[in-house]
Amino acid sequence: MFQVLAGVWALLLGIVLIMLGNGMHFTLIGLRGGIEGFSAAELAIVTSGYFTGFLSGARFTPALIRRVGHVRVFAALGSFMSAGLIAFPLFTDPIAWTLLRVLVGFCMSGIYVAAESWLNDAATNETRGKVLSAYMIAQTLGIIGAQGLLTLGDAGTSVLFIGASILVSVSFAPILLSVAHVPAVEVARPMSLRGLFAGSPLGTVGIFLLGSVYATQSGMGAVFGSQIGMTASQIALFVAMLFAGALVLQYPIGWLSDRMDRRKLILGASCMGAAACLLGWVTGGGLVALMTAAFFAGGVTTPLYALFLAYTNDTLSAEDMPAASGGLVFTFGLGAIAGPLATGWAMEELGPFAFWPSLGVTFAAIALYALYRMTQRAVVPTEETESYLGVLPTASPVAVEAAGVWAAENAEAEREAAAEDEADEQAKMEAAEVELAAEAVTAEKKP
Repeated sequence: MFQVLAGVWALLLGIVLIMLGNGMHFTLIGLRGGIEGFSAAELAIVTSGYFTGFLSGARFTPALIRRVGHVRVFAALGSFMSAGLIAFPLFTDPIAWTLLRVLVGFCMSGIYVAAESWLNDAATNETRGKVLSAYMIAQTLGIIGAQGLLTLGDAGTSVLFIGASILVSVSFAPILLSVAHVPAVEVARPMSLRGLFAGSPLGTVGIFLLGSVYATQSGMGAVFGSQIGMTASQIALFVAMLFAGALVLQYPIGWLSDRMDRRKLILGASCMGAAACLLGWVTGGGLVALMTAAFFAGGVTTPLYALFLAYTNDTLSAEDMPAASGGLVFTFGLGAIAGPLATGWAMEELGPFAFWPSLGVTFAAIALYALYRMTQRAVVPTEETESYLGVLPTASPVAVEAAGVWAAENAEAEREAAAEDEADEQAKMEAAEVELAAEAVTAEKKP
């Protein structure tokens, strides 16, 4: 593992720094928005603006890179994003913030495309799984660490926004200084929603609903904390728990994913998320209960994303996987735009604690649809499924496609190894039978 990381450590360091800055800005929007008196509905529109930009960036950045090159696009997007982060405290208006969030989301998506292209190019078929896993861990640690940095300043001033901008600006140095050459960026044209639904109804519907859950957690979590009177430190801890849960639960859910019907695991994880939301709602704001609810509700969200990707790949041919990856990213983005809007309206009409029922109902809808699909399609035997790889919802189509290729190749390698083991075992059994037969003949010849 150390040899693998030795070749990509600079890229991973840059990703951690980017996520520190981006993670700070996500929570800062809720904190500063509360100070400025923005309503939940206004902040929901601001949140959806980010995912609108992110979806657009995933679509258009590959074409920009092919036109002017990786380095120019990467540097330009980084500059715009850094400037956008500084501009938030200068223009404290919901409309201005929405436009800035569209810009930041577009830039962040493009940065992911460029960085993941370099990362994928630096990996081999043998190391790609480990490199992608390290990349996902680096992203998560960056988001969690960002919440700790928020306690070092006052959200009512420009200091924390400036700090986030500095982190994003500095993050490009290790990446740009370590890249040896420019890889090609080839992202398959996304599969149509009709085609994606025909191939995997559960994957399509589930990933849309999960987009709503993820965007609501990451974008409206700080808004919820601000509106119920949490301190800045408590809000930072609350958001950190959403992502810490994902870091802890990713491995056990991934381990189970390769050993059982993935639809049952989707059902169980969704029920756990719904139960966590129920806990957060009925306890009425107890700090321990809220942190526990955040840990488990956030903890199942990221693994569910990887589960839906893996399950969809199980139902498609290898030729369709790249196009399906783009279609799933697009579908997730649509859900991410719609989710905060619905939750913001609910919080505006019913109060801040509507945050939990909004999430819980969505988790329950995923569980019910998974249960329904279990009655409509036969289970895929575990030995025929693709391998699970933890992919974050923030990944671009580049990483999602790479993960799909790795999953297919790794599963095929495991099947070949199992077939070889079975053949070796069969050969040993046949040799043993021959030996026993020879011994029997020898025994009969003795007087």
